[in-house]
Amino acid sequence: MSTSPFALPPAPETLEVTGERVRLRPFEERDLEAMAGYRGDAEVCRFLPFDPQSPDDIRRRIGHLFGGTSLEGERGGVVLVIESEGAVIGDLVLFHLDTDAGSAEIGWVVSPGASGRGLATAAVRALIDTAFVVYGLRRVEARIDPDNARSVALAERLGMRREAHFVEKEWFKGRWGDLLVYAVLAREWAAPAA
Repeated sequence: MSTSPFALPPAPETLEVTGERVRLRPFEERDLEAMAGYRGDAEVCRFLPFDPQSPDDIRRRIGHLFGGTSLEGERGGVVLVIESEGAVIGDLVLFHLDTDAGSAEIGWVVSPGASGRGLATAAVRALIDTAFVVYGLRRVEARIDPDNARSVALAERLGMRREAHFVEKEWFKGRWGDLLVYAVLAREWAAPAA
């Protein structure tokens, strides 16, 4: 068995990212109410692996990641809120690190009120930049329900490649659900646009 050439650099002590018209910053306790505003919406949660959430539900589900900057460990990961014009409009997660492959998964949840303005695209772009530049990852992937047209379009707008379409992959919210896997490599992300 060969040893992976990938080595994760040390995690930053703090993490805040400024993108085009968005700011990604660590969670603060005061963000729970705003997060519950969109994470509590049944339509937003339709394609997510959880039902509508209250502030307590959010804390139970991802509270262990709040304020963290390390991807390593069984429960490692980074959650950042997306802020635009001083308002929390969504949150992002970078998690499920595969240290041997230098790969991690990215996920996003965005308020419907923020859609159609390019803010989700700017936020996800900034986090992918961070995954490659700050964390030194070589691959980022997103797992998306094919019926989630907005997320599929977002991944494609960012230039992520559709690598797989698993048919009836898992029992999900009362039905057998398909799963798409999108990914991008650091060397592709850094390549100049043609």
